[in-house]
Amino acid sequence: SYMVKLMLDGFGGDQRKRQAQPPTAPYNIECYHVDVRLSQRLEEIGDMRLGKIFLLIFYCLRAIWCRFRYGVDTFYHVPTPGKTSALYRDWLVMVLCRPFFKRVILHWHAAGLAKWLETCPQSRTRAFTSGLMKAVDLSIVLSKYNRADAEKLFPKQIEVVSNGIPDPCPAYESSLGPRRKARLEARRRLLSGETLSPEVKAQAADDPHIVHVLYLAHCTREKGAFDAMAGVALANKKLAEERSRVAFHLTVTGTVVTADDQRLFDKLMADPAVSSCVHYAGFVSGEQKEKLLRNADLFCFPTFYPNENQPVNLIEAMAFGLPVLTTRWRSLPEIFPAGYAGLV
Repeated sequence: SYMVKLMLDGFGGDQRKRQAQPPTAPYNIECYHVDVRLSQRLEEIGDMRLGKIFLLIFYCLRAIWCRFRYGVDTFYHVPTPGKTSALYRDWLVMVLCRPFFKRVILHWHAAGLAKWLETCPQSRTRAFTSGLMKAVDLSIVLSKYNRADAEKLFPKQIEVVSNGIPDPCPAYESSLGPRRKARLEARRRLLSGETLSPEVKAQAADDPHIVHVLYLAHCTREKGAFDAMAGVALANKKLAEERSRVAFHLTVTGTVVTADDQRLFDKLMADPAVSSCVHYAGFVSGEQKEKLLRNADLFCFPTFYPNENQPVNLIEAMAFGLPVLTTRWRSLPEIFPAGYAGLV
């Protein structure tokens, strides 16, 4: 949703809201936006409910109205990931809207639909998806890995356009960068057995012996929250056995989505080895999120979420100069240089 908003703003915004003003289409692309909001909470995404069907039909009728009211001839849609109930949404959208538009663009933000279709036991599902979504005029994907999702449906053209965000830390070189280097140098000295001077401690924010680790995503098993918690506790145990002068502390942010996730989270936090080195900050945004990114030393995101593709949290972490520990999952390795050491 954030990426679609950035794209829409870059093209001059929703032209329906600017009818009383001169056209503002810097790339000569006028956008008419139908905000398809079917879920209010994360756990509702992908659920098929009767109310959502009527709401989706209403949104489709608004898109068709834009076709005739403003002469819009190109239909842009973000396909669902591989999940049966969510796929029904795309079927309905394509049945209702595709016949009215000359050109169709699919923008693949989620990954995994191609693999899901290959393993889907119902041949009717594969056939229906192919019949409704194949041979579109343009498929936009985020990565080379992501091309397989588009190629499965034989579009006329495929283009790779990676995610990007406005720089959230434009003054990194002059402000945050020197602090990160000072903390790294202080830890190097600690690990080599040196004693830190008061001046070095001050430059390194007084606690260089603590490696502040940040997890910034929804607090779920598949996103890797609980692996991060267990991993930090295990790392501290090994460091204590080695009598190291350095230890890890993890800040976990994000909403705990399901009851099962909550039970697993509570079970982990009941372990003193985990609770002593993990702080749960809940949902964060704005200045609070920026502060956590600035104060962290390492970003940990061991995700294996089925539809993970090119998450914004990794881009934000790198913009704040954080080394990243993440997984070789889906498109993630393409974000990093060849041979990057932080992939597991």
